[in-house]
Amino acid sequence: MSSAVPPVPLPAGRPVLLPGRGQTFVREAPGPPGAPTLLLLHGWTVTADLNWFACYAPLAEHFRVVAMDHRGHGQGIRSRRPFRLEDCSDDAAALAVELGIDRLVPVGYSMGGPIAQLLWRRHPDLVAGLVLSATACSFSNPDARSRAYFSALLGLSVVARFTPSQVRQQVADSLIRRRLQGAALAGWGQSEMERGDAAAVLEAGWAIGRFDSSGWIGGAGIPAAVIVTTLDQVVSPRRQHALAAAIPGARLSEVEGDHGACVTDAARYVPALLDACTDVATRANLPVPE
Repeated sequence: MSSAVPPVPLPAGRPVLLPGRGQTFVREAPGPPGAPTLLLLHGWTVTADLNWFACYAPLAEHFRVVAMDHRGHGQGIRSRRPFRLEDCSDDAAALAVELGIDRLVPVGYSMGGPIAQLLWRRHPDLVAGLVLSATACSFSNPDARSRAYFSALLGLSVVARFTPSQVRQQVADSLIRRRLQGAALAGWGQSEMERGDAAAVLEAGWAIGRFDSSGWIGGAGIPAAVIVTTLDQVVSPRRQHALAAAIPGARLSEVEGDHGACVTDAARYVPALLDACTDVATRANLPVPE
């Protein structure tokens, strides 16, 4: 039987009520005194812990680290409203208010990339810089096959909302098996992904397919870094490079790994992430302790 125990110790976690929005789950590592704050924004179908467990401790040596579960994912907010990436960005801003954070650097991985971009667009005074990884300006190709895939996710989300719990669980299990097949962390990873709401997760996939920041992300006049996962078969490296090119002055780095590089190639990924966060914070005039 696979273990459901996380592979490394995790920072302290707790539920946080966001007034008027709902309750989410947050992990916090205080970092050195006066350290800048990183807000870690995870990818689709996973949780903050599953996305970032290998990154927490190295980042916390230099930064205050905050990570949250997005709505519908893990222990994130549950809502009857359809999933919207804009709501996720507003959740992040509301969390900053609750934690007394005036300025931060969002670190967005995969789906977390659009959420980070929207956080800058909707709450510019909060965002000092951007670190974006394994993500893009847009995810859907204009061809019929791509449109059909993302439309199917919306259809499945409707089924998941209005079918008995056993059927919803089958939908979730199928999605989980596809994402974690053959992964060494499958036991714990599956237990993390099973925390999510199947309907909301599927709606999130549809929302990702509709996202397109190409018309406005070029206005991000703040320090930014883009980490490209060069073997990515989910978000093509071409799209990731296009995101870096769209943001004036963005620092580009590459990690030889697939879409799960933050977990499967952590030895390569984590140093690149730390360098990117340090670069952005430094250019944003946020002193980073050595």
